[in-house]
Amino acid sequence: MTTAFGSALKDWRTRRRLSQLELALRAGTTQRHVSFMESGRSVPGRGMVVRVAESLQLPLRERNALLLSAGYAPTYPETDLSDPALRPVLDALERLLDGHEPYPAIVVDRFGDLVATNKAADVLTEGAAPELLEPPVNVLRLALHPHGMAPRIGNFDDWARHVLERPRQEHAKAPHPRHAELLAELEGYLPGPPNLDADHLGFAVPLVLRTTRGEMRLLTAITTFATAVDVTVSELRLETFLPADDETAHILTR
Repeated sequence: MTTAFGSALKDWRTRRRLSQLELALRAGTTQRHVSFMESGRSVPGRGMVVRVAESLQLPLRERNALLLSAGYAPTYPETDLSDPALRPVLDALERLLDGHEPYPAIVVDRFGDLVATNKAADVLTEGAAPELLEPPVNVLRLALHPHGMAPRIGNFDDWARHVLERPRQEHAKAPHPRHAELLAELEGYLPGPPNLDADHLGFAVPLVLRTTRGEMRLLTAITTFATAVDVTVSELRLETFLPADDETAHILTR
């Protein structure tokens, strides 16, 4: 009889497009054992559940869920951002934000909600409707909403699709109702189907942004805590904006 763990394991293995043998080799077990775990004929130990979760490259939140489905307590803590224990993490992020000035930088959570920002990021919120800036500010909505940044983005078609690539990938890897709801809203702001020519590369898409200081061309880079063992910390992203040309660098420096 298939168990909750067996069903979840098979679902994740299918999502990752792995055969039972491939997963077994990654987790250091046998194909037979993987088959027995999925069918409910074998009850895995806690260590095996953790190994399988790591082999499937699950986010920490999903690893905890897999442990629960097997009857074990979660391994990875989920600390609230207001907890003093995370003060060193937030202090480090603030130093990174301040150090990136005069260029914009923000910190967001897994849903794109704003956690922190530096002073230079005001070029992103310039002219946005007040309701879009009410906490919690969702930067994905701010970027694509017709009353947000959208009217000031010179290459909105390309940029909008670029912005949605990551949340689409994250939702595909670990589906969540809020991600689905947010994606449905954001995709409604997109223009028609993309018309990509043969020269389209699909990466390093610049943000062409019209501001009161002049038109800027910005590239983005994303930093995460790769070795995080806390769910909250693992889901934080530092997004930095870099000048794509000398004129943009001059405007921001000035």
